[in-house]
Amino acid sequence: MRVRTRAVVASGVVLAVVAVLGIWFVARQVGQMRVTFAGRSCTVQADGQVGLDSQQMANAATIAAIGAQRGMPERAVVIALATAYQESSLRNLTGGDRDSVGLFQQRPSQGWGTPTEIQDPRYAARRFYAALKKVRGWEEMRVTDAAQAVQRSAFPEAYEKWAGDSEVLTRALLGEATGAVSCTTGTEPVMRGQAAAAALTEGLNLDWGLPGTESPADLTGLAVPAGDERDGWRYAHWLVAHANDHGVKRVRFAGLEWTAKQGGWKTVDDGGDAAGRVLAEVFGDV
Repeated sequence: MRVRTRAVVASGVVLAVVAVLGIWFVARQVGQMRVTFAGRSCTVQADGQVGLDSQQMANAATIAAIGAQRGMPERAVVIALATAYQESSLRNLTGGDRDSVGLFQQRPSQGWGTPTEIQDPRYAARRFYAALKKVRGWEEMRVTDAAQAVQRSAFPEAYEKWAGDSEVLTRALLGEATGAVSCTTGTEPVMRGQAAAAALTEGLNLDWGLPGTESPADLTGLAVPAGDERDGWRYAHWLVAHANDHGVKRVRFAGLEWTAKQGGWKTVDDGGDAAGRVLAEVFGDV
């Protein structure tokens, strides 16, 4: 009888431990999901929806812009974004497998450049597009095959799972959708005033190859000339994508306005002030 009682007690203890572990595991998973969800401060909607955090969004916008600046077709941008998704989760990593670094996990030992060069997102993107352009018939290849021809990964099929998200991002970032990039930013901007405006101007010039921008009379920020609506949305979405790291408070184009406070786009009456231009306001100096 005593042995049986001990067995029952032992079983009960085991069940209790299992239950506690189960509760801990579920709580841990829920906590991780909450952290992941909370970090996705940007939403992209363009015949599909993608969620990214501000760092991923800024890197994606730069990759797309460099592709456009180099005259690469949209398919190339999709392939580049899918590659960076797989290799780094669209993050500019300081390390990786062996000597791999950066968005595309390019290796200095394989001739991609110095570690410092590769960790420049613009340099890394330019090198990727240059290598892709040398692949014969890449335009007709599946995304994963074209990416693999450049990367030579141990997991050649891995890139394909990012093709759909990359197509959504490409449509938005190359101006094929209206008000498609929405981001919320922190209460304290990283940059303010003239420093923020100067950084935005430099970023636009480096990513898009744009000439100098003008300072509008009614906003502390920039006025970016847009040749047509597609160009306008390219620049507007780029500005929102870089809002968190460049202190962007407001972006206005084609009768729509995004604000850091609202996080989304709404219709506004701009009185024609933004005709042919994308207006961006930065947070003022404290």
